[in-house]
Amino acid sequence: MLAIAMARQLRFVYPGAVYHVMARGDGGKKLFLTDSDHLLFLDWLDGACKSHGWRVHAWVLMSNHFHLLLETPEPNLVSGMKWLLGGFSQAWNRRYKRSGHVFQGRYKSIPVSGERASDPYHFRNVADYIHLNPARAKLVGGAKGSLSSYRWSSLPAYVKGKGPEWLVFDRVLDAFSLAHQGRGKRAYHEWLEIRATHDGGRLPDEAMRALQKGWYLGEDSFGDKLLALLQNGAKTLKAKGSHSGAALQKHDEGAAEDLVQRALRLWDMPDGEGLREGIRKGDPRKVAIAIIIKRHTSVSNLWMAERLGMGHDRSVSRLIKHGKSDETIQKLCQKLRKMLPCED
Repeated sequence: MLAIAMARQLRFVYPGAVYHVMARGDGGKKLFLTDSDHLLFLDWLDGACKSHGWRVHAWVLMSNHFHLLLETPEPNLVSGMKWLLGGFSQAWNRRYKRSGHVFQGRYKSIPVSGERASDPYHFRNVADYIHLNPARAKLVGGAKGSLSSYRWSSLPAYVKGKGPEWLVFDRVLDAFSLAHQGRGKRAYHEWLEIRATHDGGRLPDEAMRALQKGWYLGEDSFGDKLLALLQNGAKTLKAKGSHSGAALQKHDEGAAEDLVQRALRLWDMPDGEGLREGIRKGDPRKVAIAIIIKRHTSVSNLWMAERLGMGHDRSVSRLIKHGKSDETIQKLCQKLRKMLPCED
């Protein structure tokens, strides 16, 4: 693996990217104190996946951190993580009547080689590392129970053969050259149970070093492709079977439209011309809608100006800035947040 020193982790964002994503509770504090905290995070993950078209290949929630093996068909990691971590943090703080940071620093997003045939090793290691996390923490394994008895990972879904629509089994099974049918999932489960019982969930030393220290996971040629993004100033890395940026825009506009519809129902507001022309552009409800859309999606101010009837896109920017310090508008934002998908 190519060695490189970086003072601040870079975000490599391109169509079809696969990442090992991890974030930890601020100061090491516990994120998941109750079952409902786990479910709250999974609700927000569900919303991020559906609004951004994400695919998850493996996940685990531990007491004070989480891991995802995440694929982004469109280059929208940043906006999706803003949705996921921002939404969960706000709901978690309200639940425990506190304020401040919930997560510690920036989340980690290590690019993983996504080549199915030529380089399955690193993809397979990340999936194993994630699923075996509860065994390494000595929560399960051997006399402490089966690895699949740990509820808060994707492994029980692999065992059952079904999960949410965004959880994809085939890529992990392909990395092990296993059948997609039941026997392949059973073989993968048995492999992990053996690792949990006899190895304590630990991966080979070389794999552990790469997972914990590397800035990417793949062959040197994969690292060269990532460096080319920096050297050439490219915004995207063309990947076989990837989609254009139009799909990203469609995802975000769909999420924004969903927020608009929820707000209109909440406040019994008209749509269409009635919204754009019948209600003044600086109406506190419109500003609250714009603030929430800005926080949870990456749609442009121009889109909000046209959709909500808020004048020029610069007017939207000015109204949002004012609304963030306006007590009345912030109270409206709080009401609207409670109507969000995945909200507590």
